[in-house]
Amino acid sequence: MTLIRRLSVVALTAAFIGVAANSAFASEGEKKGVAAPDATKGQALAGVCAGCHGADGISPVPTQPNLAGMSGTYIAKQLAQFKSGQRDNAIMKGFVANLSDADMRDLGAYYATKPARPVGTKDKDLAKKAEKLFRAGDATRGIPACAGCHSPTGAGIPSQYPRIGGQHAEYTLAQLTAFRAGKRGAGKDDANGKMMAAVAARLTDDEVKQLAEYAAGLKAN
Repeated sequence: MTLIRRLSVVALTAAFIGVAANSAFASEGEKKGVAAPDATKGQALAGVCAGCHGADGISPVPTQPNLAGMSGTYIAKQLAQFKSGQRDNAIMKGFVANLSDADMRDLGAYYATKPARPVGTKDKDLAKKAEKLFRAGDATRGIPACAGCHSPTGAGIPSQYPRIGGQHAEYTLAQLTAFRAGKRGAGKDDANGKMMAAVAARLTDDEVKQLAEYAAGLKAN
């Protein structure tokens, strides 16, 4: 009974965070004088991003993320975190240094229009080991199902939780490792990141590898 209550609290907390995030993003978009994101302007800015993220948002570099089909609001939020130093990446910080808030929204809008394309799994046996954990979690260790926030297909929940289906396994593994080490999710205004860090901390080394490989094979729609 105690475990059920604990899991219920986790579920309710996640739901509350999701609602709060939606409200915050909605309020931001409704601020007087804030122009709607412009995908055409974003395309003009995206040329310098192509080397790592691909001309079509599908990265040719497995350690760099695919951006195609990702929520525009989510991308803009991550760019802002790189600029502020909340996410620590020297290369990205250099790229975003001169971007305005509008530029970040425009870039997000551009990549949101690009069709996602799954990269596929390289090790089906390894991926299969993560299926139960991804879909059902592990109640005994307080680990919620990944599908709860990232959806069964890995498409994510726009603006809140990123698309991870079809993402490069190498990149997903690096991010899970960063969350486990406290290098991501430590920002005071990053409630979703903190929640992800808490979940990742309960995963084993083998599980993060399995989950990364499993997510790569999902055909998010």
